[in-house]
Amino acid sequence: MTSPTNESRQVTRTRGTPAEVFGAFLKLGLTSFGGPIAHLGYFRSEFVERRRWLDDHSYSDLVALCQFLPGPASSQVGMALGLGRAGWFGILAAWVGFTLPSAIVLILFALGISQYQDLAQSSWVHGLKVVAVAIVAQAVWGMAKSLCPDCPRAALAILAALLTLILPSATGQIAAIMAAGLLGWWGLKISRPAGDQSHAYPISRRIGAAALTLYATLLIGLPLWATVTGSSIAALLEGVYRAGALVFGGGHVVLPLLQTTVVPSGIVDNADFLAGYGAAQAVPGPLFTFAAYLGAVAHGPLHGWVGGLILLGTIFLPAFLMLVGALPFWENLHHRTGIQTAMAGINAGVVGILLSALYDPVWTSAIHGRMDFGLALAAFGLLVYGRIPPVLVVIVTAAGSQFLAI
Repeated sequence: MTSPTNESRQVTRTRGTPAEVFGAFLKLGLTSFGGPIAHLGYFRSEFVERRRWLDDHSYSDLVALCQFLPGPASSQVGMALGLGRAGWFGILAAWVGFTLPSAIVLILFALGISQYQDLAQSSWVHGLKVVAVAIVAQAVWGMAKSLCPDCPRAALAILAALLTLILPSATGQIAAIMAAGLLGWWGLKISRPAGDQSHAYPISRRIGAAALTLYATLLIGLPLWATVTGSSIAALLEGVYRAGALVFGGGHVVLPLLQTTVVPSGIVDNADFLAGYGAAQAVPGPLFTFAAYLGAVAHGPLHGWVGGLILLGTIFLPAFLMLVGALPFWENLHHRTGIQTAMAGINAGVVGILLSALYDPVWTSAIHGRMDFGLALAAFGLLVYGRIPPVLVVIVTAAGSQFLAI
């Protein structure tokens, strides 16, 4: 006899429509504040408990896969949910619904910064840079506790931080990720989680292999294109694609990867970069929509609405390709100890990369005196100990910076 609890959680097997998927994710795109972990909680409430598109085990297995992959985990979970519900158009509907609201807001903010230069120098925009210090510090704090729970992984994080401080470039970041993965594969010992059967998705291994091939081809080919042509557009697209392709451990890790792409080249001023990063904390949806702001505020051929939308698609493209490529092979891979230990090392390494970025460019560009430090410390306390939603902390810090300037 089936228990009432199991009956209430029975999965609905009927196929949905892209319009249904878009409507469900648009609601979440307008209301899902709090970052990727909170997004995953919203998804579970909406699609496991309320809509019953899949069961708890299938959802947990999907989350495990997307945490394993490079890219924005919550967005990849959303894409997979759209795929499972309405096929290939369901992926597009889920991504657009969840991503577009915050992207539009950030593009409008970028256009305001570009049109009114005094706005970028205002005290409340400086407050957005200060709150970025607190938010990145919170990310380092939380990720270190979960991804560096022992001395070997803490050592890998410190090693990655030192390496990226010595080599403050994209090369240093890639070297840190590779070194942490190799050392993790070689020396880490972690307990293996119990594994059950993964939920099946309608993607053949042939399509999966083609997606992985395209992912690697772009990762290798775009830098060659940028080098051969010397095009600033090619360099920008290559850097943004690489940032989306190499991010492990959460959306905040994209900060140093994007910074090394757009700031040293002069495409985006560092002050505008940090102001946009602070503003990105005040909108719902995925943090990767920060790329839309960068495209809109950029100096060069790509800018405005066109630049924002192009960079938005560019940064999410590798996440889509990796998800489609991994789904058909996930069941055979995720039980292997070597894969798990390498990923544990990489996750520790990205904590170190983010720690390095907390110092430069975030701290060095935002903290200019005691008052800035005090404001950042107060924001950190509100986030970590007060459990205040990030959007409110952003508003309070911006207002505090404006008040201190009077």
